[in-house]
Amino acid sequence: MYGNAYIDPDQTPNKLTQDEDPARLAEFEARIEGGDKIEPKDWMPKEYRKQLIRMIEQHAHSEIIGALPEGTWITRAPGFRRKLALMAKVQDEVGHAQLLYSAAETLGKSREEMINDLISGKSKYSNVFNYPAETWADTAIISWLIDAGAIVNQLANSKGSYGPYCRALERICVEESFHLKYGHDNVVFLATGTKTQREMVQDALIRWWKPVMHFFGPSDNISVHTKTLMKWKVKMASNDEMRQTFLNMYVPKIWDLGLVIPDPNLKKNESTGLWEYTEPDWEEFKRVINGDGPCNKERLAVRKYAEEKGRWVRKALLRKDAEYVTPLV
Repeated sequence: MYGNAYIDPDQTPNKLTQDEDPARLAEFEARIEGGDKIEPKDWMPKEYRKQLIRMIEQHAHSEIIGALPEGTWITRAPGFRRKLALMAKVQDEVGHAQLLYSAAETLGKSREEMINDLISGKSKYSNVFNYPAETWADTAIISWLIDAGAIVNQLANSKGSYGPYCRALERICVEESFHLKYGHDNVVFLATGTKTQREMVQDALIRWWKPVMHFFGPSDNISVHTKTLMKWKVKMASNDEMRQTFLNMYVPKIWDLGLVIPDPNLKKNESTGLWEYTEPDWEEFKRVINGDGPCNKERLAVRKYAEEKGRWVRKALLRKDAEYVTPLV
């Protein structure tokens, strides 16, 4: 799951759960506390179902939109081997979206509704995919650091409480680990290459560091839903905890390559063991995720085009239109 959706702050968890049957709610929470997995036919609070749909749907949208910045580089990738590798990665991302749409459908929202909500702008997706991939080095940074952030998030949430989502995440994480290695290989190649290559990957890191820090979502002190979602084990770690995990794992790796992270305040506090950094611009985060980013319109236009042009294929596969059905002999 990509953890940076924006939620209406007026819809507080307490307001949304107060009408539930207290006995059933207590039994549900006891099951989760005991480590049980909730399955589609089990009773669940309305807010639990709603938040799961939002999160899984957002994750699915992020996978399918996330293929676009990298997908534009398939024909421009340097060399046949890298073209094939990038094509395989993009194909994987689209496949992840299909797994996640299937998991979300178990909660009662159809895939068609989800796609329509994406195209209309009602449903959100990770704001990092509203930034352009300007050079080949951008695709390397995305494949390494954005996918690394995704793995931190998804590995944690794969231990969560909703069975279909956890099983989908376990499968996705296996493939994401290959994407991470692919991205790291590309970054290392550029960072240890010619002066031009080193400058290109350094520039890409500068462009993408802000989206990387936005990736895990708003700081815990301004997130109104984290406490309840963690109590229900929809989320298994807070936004700040996942950001710290990411920094612990990848800042040393970035520095080992001689790359400069564009944050003069970034340092590890030896007494607390926590990374200190410049607070991300959360106003920009909300602005971009709500439609005012450099590539929002472009990304949704491509998705809308694909949806419209592929409609006849879906009708044929689903046999909804007799025009495309071949009678069985």
